Amino acid sequence: MTLKNLKGKALPGLVLSASVAMLSMAASPAFAHDASPEAQGQAGLPQASFNAQVFETVAQDTVTIVLAAQTSEANQEAAQHKLTETLESAMKQAKAQSQVEVRSGNFRVWPHTDKQGKITSWKGTAELVLESTDFSAASKLSSQLSDRMPIAGMRFSVSKALRAKHEQALLKEAARAFQDRAQAVADSLGFKAYGIKNVDVGGSGYMPQPMPRMSVASAAFSEKSTAEVPVEPGTETITLSMQGTVYLLGK
Repeated sequence: MTLKNLKGKALPGLVLSASVAMLSMAASPAFAHDASPEAQGQAGLPQASFNAQVFETVAQDTVTIVLAAQTSEANQEAAQHKLTETLESAMKQAKAQSQVEVRSGNFRVWPHTDKQGKITSWKGTAELVLESTDFSAASKLSSQLSDRMPIAGMRFSVSKALRAKHEQALLKEAARAFQDRAQAVADSLGFKAYGIKNVDVGGSGYMPQPMPRMSVASAAFSEKSTAEVPVEPGTETITLSMQGTVYLLGK
């Protein structure tokens, strides 16, 4: 089945899948399609439960870049002070612009011991997270901060606004697919119509992928590099489904 968008054009990447299970129970339909009031009130009507699903492939429009600084000091206080100083400096510079959202990430200080268990130094790491739909601005900012906090990881995703926009469009497609499937089930089993008992709407939601990590020593930039990192997003699949139960009417 080819799904159409609101303008009647085929939506690329849209696929419909459905599964059907037959049940029998006495209940009154909440809604009926081409069914008489008498049929709606009958008990013991056969029922069919199934799922209709549509999905679309969407280009990712958001980049999240993690910058990280590491240190090794003689004592815990010195390690914490060094990381805090570096993080505050980078944060202040990053927040001076408005195209990229900035927030702190992981901050950790731990002891390093020798074979005898004696603490020989204190190590630590601090992260700064950059997120934006402006790939160029995010790349430029990360390069400007690389002298203190090189890139430790990067991932791409679909923004909440773009996801909501596509889910809204898919909602009508899913409803149409559910109705088509319901009538097809009724027809195939020799019934003239169906009545909707219940319908649940679900989506794929957002499942963040693990962010690729690099050690600070092998990060994308050297301490003095100002080159912008290449930013190339991929695609993501947005899914919307309708699952429910219908009464089979008019045998």
